[in-house]
Amino acid sequence: MDIPEVVITDLKLRRNNGDKGAPKWIAYDGIVYDVSDCPKWRKEMHENLHFPGQDLTTELADAPHTISVFLHPAIKIVGRLEK
Repeated sequence: MDIPEVVITDLKLRRNNGDKGAPKWIAYDGIVYDVSDCPKWRKEMHENLHFPGQDLTTELADAPHTISVFLHPAIKIVGRLEK
């Protein structure tokens, strides 16, 4: 997995929530992903559970899928979440 050398602040992650044409970003395990083109993120909320613009690291354990979901071609890696 090729991760760009871009550092994303928590504020920038929260701002990229799909509002007013902004992309939809989520974070998992320190990596920020653009899910704007992912069919499961087309609505405001993913599966009526998760909003874009958030770190979803603690949520994956309850999901019906594994981290392999981040390998979907519609999901792009943006960079690393600032520690």
